[in-house]
Amino acid sequence: MPISRRSLLLCSVSTIILSGLGVGTSRAHIKVGSNADDRKNLVQMIRVMYPHSRFPDGPYERTADAVIEKANKSPAKALMLRDGLRQLQSKSFNSLNDVAATEYLKGIEDSEFFQHVRGTTVVALYNDHEVWGLLGYEGSSFDKGGYINRGFNDLSWLPEPRITEYNG
Repeated sequence: MPISRRSLLLCSVSTIILSGLGVGTSRAHIKVGSNADDRKNLVQMIRVMYPHSRFPDGPYERTADAVIEKANKSPAKALMLRDGLRQLQSKSFNSLNDVAATEYLKGIEDSEFFQHVRGTTVVALYNDHEVWGLLGYEGSSFDKGGYINRGFNDLSWLPEPRITEYNG
């Protein structure tokens, strides 16, 4: 059966139009973290996982932003984070006391969501320069001449060492 020029053009144009209507997987991207409640739950989760009474909200909020930013780099991670945040929302995580929140987190500690938050937080939170100051960490010692003449031996909380003579 011969194909006419008209039917070939009609089929070609139809195929092009129909293929343009669909969204390919490369364009399908989920953005997580725009919801204020999700961000509050994530900040609370990080605060329960890494409790420091001296830390203000700033380092925890910047860490939550880092968790969200890392997840938004991959559609699969973004979907995983979105689902995890929905679970936190369904459990009213933000209103749980610390004991109940810790128990809930122990129950999900093997999940990909928990591991993503934990893995990103341990780096982002303790690499925050505001946290360094709160913990008494002065940063790298190399560019300041090392620790030997900068307080290496000022450990006042240790007892004085016993000095005994060795007669080998």
